[in-house]
Amino acid sequence: MKIHEYQAKEILAGFGVRVPRGRMVESAEEAEKAAAELMKETGCKVVVVKAQIHAGGRGKGRFKEHEDTGGVSLAQTVGQAKELAEKMLGSTLVTKQTGPEGKKVSRVLVEQGLEIVDELYVGMVIDRTKEQAVMMASTEGGMEIEEVAAQHPEKIVAEPIHPTLGFGGYGGRKTAAKLGLKGATLRKAGVLLSSCAKAFEGLDASLLEINPLILTKDGDVVALDAKINLDDNADFRHKDREQLRDPSEEDAAEAEGRKWDLNYVSMEGNIGCMVNGAGLAMATMDIIKHHGGEPANFLDVGGSARTEQVAAAFKIITRDPKVRAILINIFGGIMRCDVIAEGVCKAVEEVGLKVPLVVRLEGTNVDKGKKILAESGLRIVTAADMADAAEKAVEAALA
Repeated sequence: MKIHEYQAKEILAGFGVRVPRGRMVESAEEAEKAAAELMKETGCKVVVVKAQIHAGGRGKGRFKEHEDTGGVSLAQTVGQAKELAEKMLGSTLVTKQTGPEGKKVSRVLVEQGLEIVDELYVGMVIDRTKEQAVMMASTEGGMEIEEVAAQHPEKIVAEPIHPTLGFGGYGGRKTAAKLGLKGATLRKAGVLLSSCAKAFEGLDASLLEINPLILTKDGDVVALDAKINLDDNADFRHKDREQLRDPSEEDAAEAEGRKWDLNYVSMEGNIGCMVNGAGLAMATMDIIKHHGGEPANFLDVGGSARTEQVAAAFKIITRDPKVRAILINIFGGIMRCDVIAEGVCKAVEEVGLKVPLVVRLEGTNVDKGKKILAESGLRIVTAADMADAAEKAVEAALA
């Protein structure tokens, strides 16, 4: 799950990470008030108005409706803060990460301006090869880490986090020293980095990124920006996490799939897929591409789906206007083929299917499943195996 910058900063502050003072607002009037309060409370000469969307590159992005305005803009007066918020709210911000369609902005963060001396990069991810978390840091703050890795790989330092001993104060100081920091700045940065490691572990995060981490004129080390992705697999340990979710930022089909405990991911093709098991789903997408087609989604109904879940999955696929054909590929183990067949028939009858449907069943109760499909009276094309199913689905999508 992705969360907004203002939420990430609130969480990090709770772990002792220094962040700028700011207010999340949803109207131009609130932005004006927030700017006035921040200037009075902090003595800052400028405030920063930052669009809140689940995408990076906001500073370089531009609004479709206001090409002169970026997603991160400075305001020297409360009036300018109000004007910027007025332009941003309700407008569509296009960045390198959003694609040309952009994302609509429904809230902004008004934040105190700080005098920056230097910019650093800090990020934490799971290193799958080493099976442990790792902290990455660089002196090239403000740049995307992929660009740094491509152009200046020697400027990236990596410090692994021991799965049982953790990072500790030593890990933070060691990483800060590798960045060339000294004295009081090294000590402050070391504490902040250790706090980030605690936050990463405590949140069950899959990504924690601060870009840039700044050194200020006053000698502070501050997280000027923050991005956190939370691992959905750990939701059972964080019952309060749901309140951080922003439905307006999520794909509607993916959100519907999650409601039914389905693993659904939207894609760009025109052949809808419904499969049981992640491995089989990946193989199904591969064989569709092998036969010249493009999958419209990844959909794993799991190994023990109920008839209602299968019907729900089918409805999610058919709501996608790009879908020109549907391929259902089921290998029955715990998931019985007759349950799949019943769910498919139920869904087809309810939605009134308008695109070709190809079904390949194999495994537990396969004969019962095929009989249910054959006696349904519905327009369903059966396939003998995966290759046959993919070939028929691609042919149907091109017809």
